[in-house]
Amino acid sequence: MTKPALPSPITPLDVLAADWPDYALLDSGRRRKLERFGTQVIVRGEPKAWWEPSLPETTWARAHAIHEEDRPWRLQPGAPREWLMHWRTLTLQARLADTSKHLGLFPEQAPHWEFIQSHAPAPASASQPRTKNEELENSPSQVRLLNLFGYTGVASLAAAAAGFAVTHVDASKPAVAWGRFNQGLSGLNDAPIRWILDDALKFMRREIRRGVRYDAILLDPPSYGRGPAGELWKVESRLPELLTLCRQALSENPRFILLTLYNIEASPLMLANLLDQTTRGLGGSISRGELAHCPAAPARPLPLSLWARWTGD
Repeated sequence: MTKPALPSPITPLDVLAADWPDYALLDSGRRRKLERFGTQVIVRGEPKAWWEPSLPETTWARAHAIHEEDRPWRLQPGAPREWLMHWRTLTLQARLADTSKHLGLFPEQAPHWEFIQSHAPAPASASQPRTKNEELENSPSQVRLLNLFGYTGVASLAAAAAGFAVTHVDASKPAVAWGRFNQGLSGLNDAPIRWILDDALKFMRREIRRGVRYDAILLDPPSYGRGPAGELWKVESRLPELLTLCRQALSENPRFILLTLYNIEASPLMLANLLDQTTRGLGGSISRGELAHCPAAPARPLPLSLWARWTGD
């Protein structure tokens, strides 16, 4: 039987894996993952790891820090709670917070950071004039990138380091403060980045009313959450509306829209369909796939996130 052809703008599934010397997935299984962040080996819960681990439990037990659901971090004597990592020109703080298993970094997103930099207007340099944050929104000469649900801002910093004028939006005050801290660590205090604490939908409606337009848009929405004023976010009901607003906020010559989703009930085809609907009439192409970590054998690849991307070139 002949397989039906995919819609012309949509490419086959593409699995992207991070190539980052400061990070490695060592093993996964039993809904956990064993990772190396810089010099520190970490064990955290992972709901997508349904199989059995490949390495012996004695290897897992030697981790510097272990996080279990509903329990605080357990640290080996002398293990740090904060340390620095490096991605290309960026310096980033990894941190073991009491209230979360997350370290402020999502290493599986590194292929997206590489994509952003490969589509940047020009490499940034110390001698290149910068636009002050307060002047950013009124500077049409800048190539603008909007990062919605930007968390601690590694994608925002990667974009700014490569020459984009960045608007970073997140509803978490600690996450935005963490991003600003990483900005200083990375020597990008003069880079054109607006850090916005706001609900994504409210922010987009306001930007459209003001006539602010963007050349590139990133979205990494949670499945569920609340904004700074308690605004309820459910991805299945709110994401289509948000993408409609993103279409209205695109410039006349948009470069890309990049959508990432960790919702276990979604699929890459679902995201590609949403972007196909959002960008209808703009031309370009749509790609889709998963973000995964691919450790050395015998450990198994670990799928972590879904993504779809529209590019205008």
